[in-house]
Amino acid sequence: MGTSDDVIIARRGPERLPASATVARLRHADSLTGGGPEGNERLTTVTGTILIVLLAAIGFTIPQLRQFIWMHLFVGLLLIGPVLLKMAGTGYRFMRYYTRNAEYRRKGPPELALRLIAPIVVLSTVGVFATGIGLLIVGPTDRNPLLLLHKLTFIIWVVFMSFHVLGHLPAVARLLGIHAPGDRDQTRRVRATPGGTGRWIALTGAMVGGLVLAAVLIPDFAAWTAHGVSLHHHHNH
Repeated sequence: MGTSDDVIIARRGPERLPASATVARLRHADSLTGGGPEGNERLTTVTGTILIVLLAAIGFTIPQLRQFIWMHLFVGLLLIGPVLLKMAGTGYRFMRYYTRNAEYRRKGPPELALRLIAPIVVLSTVGVFATGIGLLIVGPTDRNPLLLLHKLTFIIWVVFMSFHVLGHLPAVARLLGIHAPGDRDQTRRVRATPGGTGRWIALTGAMVGGLVLAAVLIPDFAAWTAHGVSLHHHHNH
């Protein structure tokens, strides 16, 4: 026969975790995947800010491409990580909104102009990076017609990406703590957005992934850097 303690345990059923442990688990999960629409906006905004810096570096190389072709190639490959993260974050918001998630529906859709140019931004992004990687693979001697396609997609991408960035300036301002008059709690709300750990893991992973890709492909730069090869002039070797 069991003791009275055994009877109590049998009646009570499986032992439950203490409330503090449950709260700790919830907080841990929230730090990784929480944040909802606000967290998604913050992730895409930070990623977009990183892209602006890297795109500025790419822009610096273009007027003097022959001298800085190595930098153009390296930063172009480095961009792939944050570009994919930006597209994933934006695409996730679209998916959640159009699948009628309550939180994202309350947040509302992106601006109409941003929705209209989104397909062009995505297609030109894929085009400019696909042709860029193609050029790196085939080398400078067999670069046509990839070179022409790369130039065309790059021009389209820069134009529409500029509109895209301008459309997100209000989100960048909120991220930097610049809020409209009468909205003094905005900075506090942004800083309190859950999911910070998960966002930093995603950002770090994107940057490290792009960096590793660029570093691995450095040996393929040789064909382009040798003898001052540039994207503007064709030299037969």
